[in-house]
Amino acid sequence: MDRRTFFAGVGAVLLSPLAAEAQQAPKIARIGYLGGVSAVPQIREAFLQGLQDLGYVVGRNVVIEYRDPEGKYERLPALAAELVALKVDVIVVSGTPMTRAAKQATSTIPIVFVAVDPVTSGLVSSLARPGGNLTGLASLIPDLVGKCLELLNQAVPGVSRVAVLWPPGALGERTEKNMLTGAGEAGRALGVRLQFVEAPRPADLDRAFSEMTRARAGALAVLPSTILVRERKRLVDLAAKNRLPTIFTQTEFVDAGGLMGYGPSVADLYRRAATYVDKILKGAKPADLPVEQPAKFELVINLKTAKGLGLTIPPSLLQRADQVIE
Repeated sequence: MDRRTFFAGVGAVLLSPLAAEAQQAPKIARIGYLGGVSAVPQIREAFLQGLQDLGYVVGRNVVIEYRDPEGKYERLPALAAELVALKVDVIVVSGTPMTRAAKQATSTIPIVFVAVDPVTSGLVSSLARPGGNLTGLASLIPDLVGKCLELLNQAVPGVSRVAVLWPPGALGERTEKNMLTGAGEAGRALGVRLQFVEAPRPADLDRAFSEMTRARAGALAVLPSTILVRERKRLVDLAAKNRLPTIFTQTEFVDAGGLMGYGPSVADLYRRAATYVDKILKGAKPADLPVEQPAKFELVINLKTAKGLGLTIPPSLLQRADQVIE
């Protein structure tokens, strides 16, 4: 054996552990997150907890790129384009406006949506076989409206006129039509007159509440919207100021002082979203992952707010509540 052969062999032996270590180095997953991070921090925490339960640790084997429109939805196309330019492995989106922006920005990067009405909105072909690059968790938005009005009617016996606050354009035309139709049918079944009040922007809320009080509404139902979630404290304060018992479709409003909330557990939806991300990072295609429907619905009642309104919640309704805030 000549000297060159000898040293080449020694070098190979010394370098082989380094090569093996380099091959075993875990790939760092890159997740894009387009949604209201600052609006509801607990939602982000639920998603991170879901990832952690699956073995992902931020900074070690996963990096998350957050993009928050901060209520300015005209920024969504640019924010979605930023995530695409970063070549993230998957994009997580919350709500219909964010999902549409992400879908328009890419047809190849997998997208996991949360809290949308995906089929009616035309985002996916079907729940069982979504097709394309989108999948995730539906929220059955139209189906919630009638139940919310029924619960509100039980909490405020004898109420004859209920205002329904909604932001047009936030959910998609077909979803909004179904939602308002469902509300109308529920109102007629309950013998309650509904007053539909539009609030396209946060600046419209004061005017909207003035309309309700002029029409002598006895209670209020607030329909789901990512726009209104950011304004939940202001909404709660306006409802208290105008002495309107109010039901929301997200329990975060009740945590902020709202009277009642009924709907799917948003935190549970975001924890479940982490399982979709995990499957996609491991090679699954969004088109082959069925859209999941909510398995957990919550009724939360704030007794402190009820007392402030001079309202006594019937014991039968309190017994049905998943959480009662004293």
